[in-house]
Amino acid sequence: MTTATSKPQAGHEGATENKWLRAYRQMVRIRLFEEQVNELYTRALMPGLAHLYSGEEAVAVGICEALNIDDYITSTHRGHGHCLAKGASPDRMFAELLGKEAGYCRGKGGSMHIADPATGNLGANAIVGGSVGIATGAAFAAKRLGNGRVAVCFFGEGALGQGSLYEVMNLAQLWKLPVIYVCENNLYNEYTHFSETTAGTILGRAGAFGLESALVDGQDVRAVNEIATRLVKRARAGQGPGFMQADTYRYSGHHVGDINREYYRSKQEEQHWKTERDPIKLHANWLLTQSHADPAALEQITAEARTEMEAAVKFAVAAPYPSVDQVQQDVYA
Repeated sequence: MTTATSKPQAGHEGATENKWLRAYRQMVRIRLFEEQVNELYTRALMPGLAHLYSGEEAVAVGICEALNIDDYITSTHRGHGHCLAKGASPDRMFAELLGKEAGYCRGKGGSMHIADPATGNLGANAIVGGSVGIATGAAFAAKRLGNGRVAVCFFGEGALGQGSLYEVMNLAQLWKLPVIYVCENNLYNEYTHFSETTAGTILGRAGAFGLESALVDGQDVRAVNEIATRLVKRARAGQGPGFMQADTYRYSGHHVGDINREYYRSKQEEQHWKTERDPIKLHANWLLTQSHADPAALEQITAEARTEMEAAVKFAVAAPYPSVDQVQQDVYA
């Protein structure tokens, strides 16, 4: 089996930038992207709903930092962070959210269906657990072709109730497929705490099939990257699938219209995660105290990311909508 050449993700700003500064940049970009998404929704410029990734940035960034540009990912309805971490362009993403022709799916996919094959992103999926089969199929193809690629499948803890997940984990282990299943446990299945819907343990489910499994603090980008690097390395070497449970937290509601969260979780809980467990703050503190990064460098990263997102929004708002004669294009039934 050949091994794909390692190279930086398309969204990374410069191949020579320090790895952990690059991770900080990516997390900040995702956070600011989501702030703009919420603003666009509030201004009634965005059709439909969006599911924000704010608070979970360390998972997507830590894992995608361990991947090659031609490795695969599949995503979820809460997929903006995955797409950006794998190299998607903010301007085309905003255009897609606004239903514009310049979007990744020419405005037909919206917030929950962004795909970018050029960066290995096989697509976000609005069906809970809907992308587990796609990722496993991609891993099967990679093994048959011998191209050394790995597939990562992101899903939330709500997908643990989907039978398809267990079917594909069974096959992946039997056939030693190069796929990593990543459960982003943000504690809530829509409006219900996962403890009320999930019997036993999350890792126990993967362990039943003999998958190499690991629990990680999803707010620590370095810890996520360490586990991801190990799982990806063994999968690429033909040693079979892996499973990661990343404990994390979504700051916003289930979607942008979910503003009455006090009915199912407390404001004290939200405040604790935002002040004590924020992945960007935690990583910034490590950069400043342990890696001796220049505070001005972090400020510059934030300023550059803010300028990038504001320019991307302007591009998307000004972009044209698809013409009416495109309504039947890409329709197969």
